[in-house]
Amino acid sequence: MSAKHARRKAAEFTTPTYKTPNTAQFAIIIENLDINYRGHQALDDVNLRIREATFIGLLGPNGAGKTTLMRSILGLIRTKNVQLAALKKGFDDYIGYVPQRHEVQWDFPISVADCVRSGRLGLPKDSAAVDEALATVQLDELAHRAIAQLSGGQRQRVLVARALVRRPQILLLDEPLTGVDAEVGELLLNVFRSLTKDGVTVIMSTHDIGDALSFCDELVLLNQRIFAHDIASRISPATWQEAFRVRDNSSLLTLVEHHAQSH
Repeated sequence: MSAKHARRKAAEFTTPTYKTPNTAQFAIIIENLDINYRGHQALDDVNLRIREATFIGLLGPNGAGKTTLMRSILGLIRTKNVQLAALKKGFDDYIGYVPQRHEVQWDFPISVADCVRSGRLGLPKDSAAVDEALATVQLDELAHRAIAQLSGGQRQRVLVARALVRRPQILLLDEPLTGVDAEVGELLLNVFRSLTKDGVTVIMSTHDIGDALSFCDELVLLNQRIFAHDIASRISPATWQEAFRVRDNSSLLTLVEHHAQSH
């Protein structure tokens, strides 16, 4: 059995592990992570070390494995190749997750406040945490409105508040800016960036390269494997081109080069 095949077999039925003393500067450590779905290689030998209190932009084309990577960190895909370092609370407290908006049943008869409150399932009741989360995303005035009556941008803010109400140490965001206008997008990006000042590690997948370049501390370029993990200014256009498989005249490369020249 090859070493790579052995790693795959070991990843099938085990949960994320948690380390503290010698890895305390890292929030997440991923080593040699392979995920295979019925012959399709979703992730190929992924290695990442994510520092605590960092805003990470997780970038790649459709089907690159971004959601799969997040699901691995969450423990929804069982693997021993993911370590959550410096664990101070229980697993459920430790991670907040904002799924893509289409995964939520928005016609469920529940208010904004109750939806956010449901994010503390399994934890002690904490009205202050609910109020704080709603205020953070500027939804406190809509606390009693039914979620079915919300706009797309308001719904996205509900999902963020629902994740924040757990007061997590790691926040995973799966395309949180999809379908929101510029004003809501800027609000959320500023919220995400401010969380790192409180020690929260934020990982955001997005197709909005411009926002990631402007707001994230570091970028991870993923397309089944890791092509780059660095600050934006140190990632070459050639690496972007290889990761996204675009032509020389791609607007993506123009955007990246323009950002590099202006910073």
